[in-house]
Amino acid sequence: MKLSRNITTKIHYILDNFVPPVIRDSKFFMYIPFRIMFGKKMWIFLNFKEKAKDMSKEDFKSTNMSILDVLVDRMTDLNEACIKEILRNIKGESVLEVGCGKGFLAKLLAVQGLSVTGMDLIVETLQNVRKNIRKNVIKNVDKNINFVSGDAEDIPFLNKKFDTVICTHTLEHVQNLSKTISELRRVVKKRLIIVVPKQRSYKYTFDLHLHFFPYIETFIQVMGKSHKQKCVELGGDIYYQEDY
Repeated sequence: MKLSRNITTKIHYILDNFVPPVIRDSKFFMYIPFRIMFGKKMWIFLNFKEKAKDMSKEDFKSTNMSILDVLVDRMTDLNEACIKEILRNIKGESVLEVGCGKGFLAKLLAVQGLSVTGMDLIVETLQNVRKNIRKNVIKNVDKNINFVSGDAEDIPFLNKKFDTVICTHTLEHVQNLSKTISELRRVVKKRLIIVVPKQRSYKYTFDLHLHFFPYIETFIQVMGKSHKQKCVELGGDIYYQEDY
């Protein structure tokens, strides 16, 4: 199924705000829509939040990989407003994107002449991204971009390695949220940019999210207050930026 982030954001808004919590948090009521959406893999979604906290790193990774074929098929989870805001707020020449997925944003940045490193947990995805870039012969991208495998909770780079670090639609997935935020701050030199979905917390959701940020204030509490930060709602998601 191919749906843009702008469309799915509206669907999630309706589900989160107009379906009573007694239904959203009931396995009995959610069984049918999950069965329709995910087939036999529905049990992964229904049981994930309960099991994720005790999963090993390998089990966590394999679980996330196992549901790739039933997720909405799109190049990026970013909405148009967030893409535009990110592109006009890059500082410096070197950029790290943590959780780069299919490389959509990394490619846009590389085309602008920036030195881009795209990092993701799933190596197979990164290999496919590289093949697509070479197949389509996108000018200036192949020489300006590098893809590496890495865990957001243990980023394999030195302190203050990158001028700008970007992390979009990733924090909601990680097992250790505070460790991941600490790692993002460790490797950034000038500007950190984060995008997360503005989403209410429910036990059964159509994704493998572990962390939820229903309000801008909720996310600021997680990040801590700073006079050098910016946090706004853009296109139904939360855009966050802090400088050093």
